[in-house]
Amino acid sequence: MKQSIQLRLGQHLTMTPQLQQAIRLLQLSTLELQMEIQQALDSNLMLEAVDGTEAEPRTEAEDRSEAEAETVKEAATESAETGGETEYSQADSDLGATANDIPDDLPVDTGWDDIYDSGATSYSAPAGDDDRDYLETHNTGSESLQEHLTWQMEMSPFTETDQAIATAIIDSINDDGYLGMPLEDIHQGLLESHPELEFDEVEAVLHRIQHFDPIGVGARSPGECLEIQLRQLDPDTPWRDTALKLIQQHLELLGGRDYQQLMRRLKLSQPELQEVIGLIQTLNPRPGSAISTATAEYVIPDVFVHKDKKGQWRVELNPDAVPKLRINSQYAGLVKRADNSADNNYLRNHLQEARWFIKSLQSRNETLLKVGRCIVERQRAFFDYGEEAMKPLVLRDVAEAVEMHESTISRVTTQKYMHTPRGIYEFKYFFSSHVGTADGGECSATAIRAMIKKLVAGENPAKPLSDSKIADLLSDEGINVARRTIAKYREAMAIPPSNERKRLA
Repeated sequence: MKQSIQLRLGQHLTMTPQLQQAIRLLQLSTLELQMEIQQALDSNLMLEAVDGTEAEPRTEAEDRSEAEAETVKEAATESAETGGETEYSQADSDLGATANDIPDDLPVDTGWDDIYDSGATSYSAPAGDDDRDYLETHNTGSESLQEHLTWQMEMSPFTETDQAIATAIIDSINDDGYLGMPLEDIHQGLLESHPELEFDEVEAVLHRIQHFDPIGVGARSPGECLEIQLRQLDPDTPWRDTALKLIQQHLELLGGRDYQQLMRRLKLSQPELQEVIGLIQTLNPRPGSAISTATAEYVIPDVFVHKDKKGQWRVELNPDAVPKLRINSQYAGLVKRADNSADNNYLRNHLQEARWFIKSLQSRNETLLKVGRCIVERQRAFFDYGEEAMKPLVLRDVAEAVEMHESTISRVTTQKYMHTPRGIYEFKYFFSSHVGTADGGECSATAIRAMIKKLVAGENPAKPLSDSKIADLLSDEGINVARRTIAKYREAMAIPPSNERKRLA
């Protein structure tokens, strides 16, 4: 076999460790990023958080470290050249010019402007009468429904046997407040420890629990739940007895909104039936929801959108979303010239990692700001006029505008939030498919959903709009949408069909 040497030219994409870190930080949410930053602060002695906005005076250590900059620059360059490289796809090669700005050499420059500050204006939510931020998360430590019922059971004059029965019943009550299993099964389960227990005793304890707070808890059906609540009302309450009769005998007609049949069965006029239904609507068909353990979850906006004095929409980073970081000048000043000792190499490596981390954060923020500004520019009509003015927008549109790959845009818009005068929205909210219009234009699916919601809100409650009628009304506006598409959008917004929206006028 003849041996030969060949020279080939080609392009080969690689991802340095610092670029790999920048891409990983890009896809983190604000809360995840804060955890990552805290972990970096704990593990890297060269990083420190900056408290306050005043610049700190330069120290002797900073001046001394500047004289050693050239030596450490050479050492850091060698370290970067020997670092591992990982191949990656074109989708990640365009993190933007910001990622390419991450230097391979990390000089000791303790006069650095390494304070991680975006320069954005700080925003705060308006405070209430008690001078507390109304968006502040309060951990109320609320008790669960079972704990609430158990507390009432312990305060009630129950015998030991009744307490055992009540405990079994309370454990079987679901979050909506209904008994989650047949009472017969509960009785059978108690027979092992109480062989002489009668079913009537279990049922009697259940009736007592059904009058615990909230009233109607432990009911076995919606009808029983509403009936218990009605019986707790004052007997002189107008239409109470009629409402009881309706619940006991004609609940299916009420659920089907067959008002004509109800008026004939109960011998009521339309205004009288409205009074009866109005009384029933004051009841709670899900009593367990009154005792909720769910805590409100708040999001931290990554950017703020506001209109300036000239009427232009501005996008600024939220400076409070990410702690400000910088290099610790005192530790950086300990890096010595031409010293290859283990301690000096340890400090040098931490310095290099700290510079990479700060640059990666800056890259993330620059990319986030660039994408945010592009979205606001494309959806300016939404900020001026609302959802009905939303324009069609897909990831490719933004990717082409900012010269990045679609997967990069997908990363930067996932779990990132924008605070606007109209509320807080995830970046992905502004992306939607398009539907053709009669004049050859395009209409956003988000705008169509907003129109459907507006039409349903303004419909005649006695004759609600069907999906076909909504499609016809949108067609009159020049928007061609099929009936099944209207049904899909309506279901996505949790709007019931027309027969379930029917009410007495």
